[in-house]
Amino acid sequence: MTATTLPRAAATADPTAATAVLDVVVPVHNEERDLGPCVRRLHAHLTATFPYPFRITVADNASTDGTLAVATGLAGELPGVEVLHLTEKGRGRALRAAWDGSDAPVLAYMDVDLSTDLNALLPLVAPLLSGHSDVSIGTRLARSSRVVRGAKRQFISRSYNLLLRGTLQVGFSDAQCGFKAIRKDVAEQLLPLVEDTGWFFDTELLVLAQRAGLRIHEVPVDWVDDPDSRVDIVSTAFADLRGIARLGRGLLNGSLPLQSLRSKFGREPLVAAGVPAAMPSQLLRFAAVGVLSTVAYLLLFALLRPATGAQAANFAALLVTAVGNTALNRRLTFAVRGAANAGRHQAQGLLLFALGLALTSGSLVLLDAAAPVHPHLLELTVLVIANLTATVLRFVLMRAWVFRNA
Repeated sequence: MTATTLPRAAATADPTAATAVLDVVVPVHNEERDLGPCVRRLHAHLTATFPYPFRITVADNASTDGTLAVATGLAGELPGVEVLHLTEKGRGRALRAAWDGSDAPVLAYMDVDLSTDLNALLPLVAPLLSGHSDVSIGTRLARSSRVVRGAKRQFISRSYNLLLRGTLQVGFSDAQCGFKAIRKDVAEQLLPLVEDTGWFFDTELLVLAQRAGLRIHEVPVDWVDDPDSRVDIVSTAFADLRGIARLGRGLLNGSLPLQSLRSKFGREPLVAAGVPAAMPSQLLRFAAVGVLSTVAYLLLFALLRPATGAQAANFAALLVTAVGNTALNRRLTFAVRGAANAGRHQAQGLLLFALGLALTSGSLVLLDAAAPVHPHLLELTVLVIANLTATVLRFVLMRAWVFRNA
C-alpha cells in the first residue's frame, strides 16, 4: 500500500472517524500508575501530528492490580482507545493477540514508559505506509541516537546485539528497543512462525523477517531509560539464550518455511553492471569450498595413485570430493537448508562431477600423448589447471541450474 491510496484525515480529526490506518499497541502488566499518563500523552501526540486515522490498543496481559480498570476508563474517555485483556502473561503473547485482531494496515507497539521520544513515531511508520519497507524498528545504537541509560544496561544491550550478530548473523542493530512497527500483511505471514510469547518475541520476529528477505527500516531514536523498569534481567537473559538456540536449530535444519515468505515478500537482488548483488559473497564462499575440495582431491589422488594408477586415482578422488563439494556448496554458498531436494541436488552434482572427470581425465590423456614420460609434479600441475576450469563451470552451473530456485 502506498501513501497516495490511504484516506487522508486532518491532524485534529476524530481518530475514530474512519478505519484506523495505524494501530499502536501498548502492552502492559501491572502498570496502573504509568498507563494513564502514557496513553494521554500518546493520544495527544497522534491527534496533533499523525495525518491519518489511528487507534491505540492497550493490551493488558494478566494484570493483577488496577491496570484493567484504568485502561477501561481511558477507552471511555479518549476516542480511538481500545482495550484488549488477556488472562495469561507475556509481552509477545499480548502483541500477537492485538496484531492478529487488528484491521489496520500498519501495526506498531511501544513500551508504556514512553522511553522513546514520540517524535520518532511518524518516521517509524512512514516507510510502511508508503510500502517502501516491511518492518521498522527504533534503534538506540545508531550514531545519531541520543540515549540516557545506565552503564549496566548499555553493556547488556550491546552484548546481546553482538551475540545476535555472532550467532544468527543479524543485520539490524537493536533487537530490544521497545519501539517497532510492521505492515499487517507481513505480520499475517510472520506471526504464525514466531513461537516465543515473552521478551524474545521481538528478536524472533526480526530474524525471521531478515531471513525472508524483508526490508527492515531503522530509525535512530532519543531514549531516556526508565529507572523503575521491572524486567528480570537474569531470567530474561536465559530465556533469550534458549530462544537463540531454538531459532538457530530451526534455521539450520530448514524447518522454517522461509522460502515461501521470500518468494512472496522478498525483493529480488539488484543487478549492477550485469553482476547480481549476491554473487560476490557467493563467489567468496564457493572459492573457500573449492580450495578445501581441491586440497582434499590432491591428497586423495596422491594417496591412491601408487596403488591404482593415475586414471583410477583421479576418478575415486574426484567422486569423493564432488559429493562433499555439492553438500558444502548447498549449505554454505547457496544457503539451502533441510533435506528437501537434497537427492536431486546430489544427482545434479554428480553430472557436474562427470563434467569435471571429462576435463581432468582428458587432460591426463593429452599429457600422456604429448609426453609419455613426465614427472609427477607436471601431472599435478595439469590436474590443478583442469580442476580450476571445472570449478568455474561448476559455479556457473550450480547457480544457473542446480540451485537456481534456492
